[in-house]
Amino acid sequence: MDKNEEASGEKSPEKKEEKETKGKDHEDDDDDDHEDDRKIEVGPQYSLKEQLEKDKDDESLRRWKEQLLGAVDIEAVGETLDPEVKILSLAIKSPDREDIVLSIPEDGDPKGCWFTLKEGCRYSLLFTFEVKNNIVCGLRYTNTVWKTGVKVDSTKEMLGTFSPQAETYTHEMPEETTPSGMFARGSYSARINCCLICSQFVDDDNKCYLEINYTFDIRKEWLPT
Repeated sequence: MDKNEEASGEKSPEKKEEKETKGKDHEDDDDDDHEDDRKIEVGPQYSLKEQLEKDKDDESLRRWKEQLLGAVDIEAVGETLDPEVKILSLAIKSPDREDIVLSIPEDGDPKGCWFTLKEGCRYSLLFTFEVKNNIVCGLRYTNTVWKTGVKVDSTKEMLGTFSPQAETYTHEMPEETTPSGMFARGSYSARINCCLICSQFVDDDNKCYLEINYTFDIRKEWLPT
């Protein structure tokens, strides 16, 4: 601070701008940290019967709803408002190798190392899930990975909107490649949310259908099958 600034008690425009910019950077960081905590304002929820009754005179809307619902037995679904989403399994697909199929523990926390990947391998995740009772809107998946306490990867994927049906749904994530080299090997912790590794599945109402905390290893070679 120069003498003129000391006398007036005010900072130069350049320093003011620098301070404001730094403040904005911190605000942006906070926005990123709390992005998933924000509540999305949605309209009232309706049962499937009520949704079919709404706008029934609008031919285009009626056809769209019938296409979305498919062969859903409305009488069997009843008047339930809340959709039920259950993630049944997770498969790890890698070329020239049998899929690794992982069941989802009831408590959501696999014991010990859940799976092992080979360094530098290409792989994708395939989820199998079912939807009951009502339409689930904006189902999305987040996955966060840490190594030695440091976040090394974060993934967010919008899965879509699904109607209840007797058959299961599947969704395959884009292909990825595991890191390689001496420093990439070792144990990782993760969390899945549907809200994997932290993995989570949530919908537009920010309702969490699955959260899994687990660990996995990256090694030089695949484990023997």
